[in-house]
Amino acid sequence: MTTMYDVESQELILKAAEELKKIPDVKPPVWAPYVKTGMHKQRPPVSADWWYVRVASVLRTVYRLGPVGTQKLRTKYGGKKNNGVKQEHFYKGSGNILRKSLQQLEKAGFLKQAEKGIHKGRVVTPKGRAFLDKIATQILGKVPRREAKAESRAVEKTELKKEIVEVHHEQKAVENKKQ
Repeated sequence: MTTMYDVESQELILKAAEELKKIPDVKPPVWAPYVKTGMHKQRPPVSADWWYVRVASVLRTVYRLGPVGTQKLRTKYGGKKNNGVKQEHFYKGSGNILRKSLQQLEKAGFLKQAEKGIHKGRVVTPKGRAFLDKIATQILGKVPRREAKAESRAVEKTELKKEIVEVHHEQKAVENKKQ
């Protein structure tokens, strides 16, 4: 069975963002076009659908890291602030964005609150796991990733060999014309 670990994270997040646009429970708040994603950022995101990409990324992160709270996600989505000539410092990401995205995913049925030992936070439900695994299966199609890469390399090699042969023939034709 294909899981989210079998595909590249960037492809999975972008495809999941496209699928999340179809879910009515997941929609950007009114203030989303004007807000920065953290104190370390200088400007708001340029992309119009950045909210869905962030929500998909949060879903993937919760799947990967188990019970996760807002503070752990703020640390993950934080970064260094450019202070000009002064030294850079790490700042956490926006808690409101992460809180709202977790709440929307929970309302859609992809996350739930749980406790594992001393850790508590949100975990992925079977519906959320099936959602991400289905997207991973769509990305891979029927060909596993390693075989697909091997096939693409083989095609590239044969095309390269054809080009080399064509160049060689052209060079011989030019030499024959000179004589």
